[in-house]
Amino acid sequence: MARPEIYVSTDIESDGPIPGPHSMLSFASAAFTADKTLLGTFTANLTTLPEAQGHPETMAWWASQPQAWEASRKDQQDPATAMTAYRTWLENLPGRPVFVGYPAAFDFMFVYWYLIRFTGTSPFSHSALDMKSYAMALLGTDFRATVKRTMPRSWFEESPHTHVALDDAIEQGNLFCAMLATNRSAKTRG
Repeated sequence: MARPEIYVSTDIESDGPIPGPHSMLSFASAAFTADKTLLGTFTANLTTLPEAQGHPETMAWWASQPQAWEASRKDQQDPATAMTAYRTWLENLPGRPVFVGYPAAFDFMFVYWYLIRFTGTSPFSHSALDMKSYAMALLGTDFRATVKRTMPRSWFEESPHTHVALDDAIEQGNLFCAMLATNRSAKTRG
């Protein structure tokens, strides 16, 4: 019998647009089953890469988000230590981890790069599920027109988007599970 998919909603915070020249400051994952059961979370704030520096535009944005910046700089861990613990956490989930992001291209790029650099492998393999693309397919809308403010309110729970990685990973995981339920409900009716 195949192991079930575990949807790992992940959010990252960085000091620039790409990994390597810039650092992932903070990341968090919330592991959900398809029925919206939260199995657990993982979060870490990371020390910056020694060869990297903050991008001026990103750092200007951070200046407007002092509480989120402060949250991302508490209890920093060495990336190798954090990514090894994260990989172990992913491998111990009771199913196959599926990376879920909003936008997946940005968050996955950092997580994948850090996993490969510091652990040599990724439990997600080479793929990620993008919530915006999934919503586009569900709603029958154009990609650029598919944004949170145009999605059904019934998909959302009362939780703020704080730019604190763990808060945002849980918020986005709940949103994804609502989308998944909508899709499965439509299949049973059709």
